Amino acid sequence: MTELDFAKKIHGLGGRAYLVGGAVRDKFRNVTAHDNDYCVTGIAEKIFANAFPDVAKFGKSFPVYSVDIDGTFCEVAFARTERKIGTGYRGFEILFSPDVTIEQDLYRRDTTINAMAIDLLSGELVDPFGGRDDVLNKKIRAVSEHFTDDPVRALRAARQAAQFGFDICADTIAAMTACAEELAHEPTERIFNELETALKTDKPSVFFRSLERANLLEVTFPEIAQLRGKIQPIFFHPEGDAYEHTLNVVDEVAKVNPKPMVRFAAMMHDIGKSTTPPEMLPHHYLHEKRGLKVLDEMDRRMTLPSEWKKSAAFVIREHMRAPNLSKPGKIVELLLGLNGLKLGVRDFCDIIRVDNGSLPPYLEHAPEIIDELLKIRGKDAPPELTGKAVGEWIRAARVRRYIQIRFKES
Repeated sequence: MTELDFAKKIHGLGGRAYLVGGAVRDKFRNVTAHDNDYCVTGIAEKIFANAFPDVAKFGKSFPVYSVDIDGTFCEVAFARTERKIGTGYRGFEILFSPDVTIEQDLYRRDTTINAMAIDLLSGELVDPFGGRDDVLNKKIRAVSEHFTDDPVRALRAARQAAQFGFDICADTIAAMTACAEELAHEPTERIFNELETALKTDKPSVFFRSLERANLLEVTFPEIAQLRGKIQPIFFHPEGDAYEHTLNVVDEVAKVNPKPMVRFAAMMHDIGKSTTPPEMLPHHYLHEKRGLKVLDEMDRRMTLPSEWKKSAAFVIREHMRAPNLSKPGKIVELLLGLNGLKLGVRDFCDIIRVDNGSLPPYLEHAPEIIDELLKIRGKDAPPELTGKAVGEWIRAARVRRYIQIRFKES
């Protein structure tokens, strides 16, 4: 059914249907929304369910229906209110009924830019908290004192700032700071989900700087926070300490690579510098080895996706030596090790190019070189070789092949 047909059907049942959330915000940003969410007021769930018998229902705390509107399955929820009765994201009492108004529903939302609705029949904008003005003025503002009811809203505000290039208002920064104690006890998967979304934005550094501004960086991402003040040799890193360098690398990689896993690996490349002893500064000897330990600690704390961890570990381990390798055996080893990762050759090169400023010739031509190396297989080995000897022959033959390619290129 069309959106208008849906609205008319709801109206015929005695209710009103509204477009809500990000789709309304994006109208005022003049961008196309990724999806549409709807809110229904004035009718009981039983009446809705009887009128839409074939739509799927999901949600534990409150019902949400998946309705085909204009060829896309959209979420349709009933207007509801929330009351804080405990801690964390489960500590809510939720009420939905025909008596809950759209204004009451909007009041429970996180920031004003997400607290607007459009009446599908009249086209009227319902904007009780000034969301439209905040979109036009590029401001992130909490709707009410209930912002702190769910501490992860602090991360969402930081992520919205990165996502839209908006500035967080001072009073909302204060509200974010007030979330620190509960945030420290939130399930780490909720923290990771916000991190992943933030890494998809055009400028991920805004997310971390916003958390830093609210004194939440140490609570949420202590590994990144501990890079602050870790000075580096000015000749190599005129941008400042390891924290500034890391955020700069993440932003630059984000310009050329859309994958959050790759951006995460870029963010972690110098993470070992966070544990550099003060007496060693501005040098960071062996920070690659220390970085692997920090990555392990982060994984124990928040359980990273396995491919994210593997990719980050490879970048941590290889980012310093990759631009300087000259021995054919070591180069072949690195290229084939990279070939076995979900982190692609181009992904790795994007990080090294940003961090180092350029790529060595073997990385510039890495895809072609790897294709040539992989043409050499065990079936090509002399028939008299068996077991370990076959593997040694393959490795030696691939090194010889790389030397041939290298000299041909030069």
